[in-house]
Amino acid sequence: MGGRTEYWFEADAPKPNTLIPACNMLVARGDGAILLQRRRDTGQWALPGGAMDIGESPSQCAVRECKEETGIDAVPTGLLGVYSPPEHVVAYADGEIRQAYEVTVLGRPVGGKPTINEEADGVRWVLPNELDEYDIHPSMRRQISHYLEGAPAYVD
Repeated sequence: MGGRTEYWFEADAPKPNTLIPACNMLVARGDGAILLQRRRDTGQWALPGGAMDIGESPSQCAVRECKEETGIDAVPTGLLGVYSPPEHVVAYADGEIRQAYEVTVLGRPVGGKPTINEEADGVRWVLPNELDEYDIHPSMRRQISHYLEGAPAYVD
């Protein structure tokens, strides 16, 4: 592990020096299972997602990141929310310190198979009643909870 440290409402968090748009995709199967990947850099389970590229929309980014990080092809079905609390800071080994800014898109799977890669050393479908068995960062737990509660699109 290493290379990335997340701070969640911690007084000793470093001051951010960047803000980069990122997109996540919460993909759910018909049986309610949610697609999660285990990040190689933190060892925690998370929704697939990452930084937007110039020239792509949030939905395009979420679809691309989902495929790259999990092997699953998904189509967007809605918006879960925009998450950017100033108290969520991510520090990288190269000195970049980001305030998190995540647009989380809802999706459904249409193909592919769970596949590990250089970013994820685990990919699996997790039923809601199994989530407590996984080490999931509070920022991801918050997003998953909003989905499970059926909350309307959320904006920080």
